[in-house]
Amino acid sequence: MTQMAQIRTSRSQDLKTSGPERLRTHAPRPRDLKTSRPGDLGPPRPKTQDPGPEVGPLTASDLADVIKLDARLTGRRKAAYWKARFAEFIAPGHARGRVGLAARVGDRLCGYLLGDVRAFEFGSPPCGWIFAVGVDPAEAHHGMGSALVAEAGRQFRRAGVSTVRTMVGRSDVAMLAFFRSNGFVGGSFTQLELDLEPRAGRT
Repeated sequence: MTQMAQIRTSRSQDLKTSGPERLRTHAPRPRDLKTSRPGDLGPPRPKTQDPGPEVGPLTASDLADVIKLDARLTGRRKAAYWKARFAEFIAPGHARGRVGLAARVGDRLCGYLLGDVRAFEFGSPPCGWIFAVGVDPAEAHHGMGSALVAEAGRQFRRAGVSTVRTMVGRSDVAMLAFFRSNGFVGGSFTQLELDLEPRAGRT
């Protein structure tokens, strides 16, 4: 899999993310004591707050969960690919600038991100690249994708780069909207390609 930053959180999720949402509770309205039932009156219940996702490093024990989540998002099980990526990004002593992140709710892995600091030809200086992101559709709209991208940005800055790039399919409106909502804009390079396979009707 060479897709750059696959956010397949069900195509419509995680587009405009926000911080942790508050769960709203309300104290009961005061009533006439003569007509109230037990439990109608009393001190207001305290408001609770969704703690949001906890973002930290991917670990070797996350491999099976990442394979399962990626298969759910893409429809293809790519165990060999993910084993190779974990060997590169998660193993002790991996190269500086490589980023492997997990988003968790409690003990459950609900999202992942992989990125790398790379330098290319054509006058491009080293920069951060996000090339794989996945978020559990059940956790849509909780800011999980944005939390992963934000932490990746912090790690890239610590690695000494000031630009982060990714590649998105031109027709993938959901993914484009997600990255734009997180501050990404069109970059200074234009990707060009040449199809070497013959197509019916072409001369």
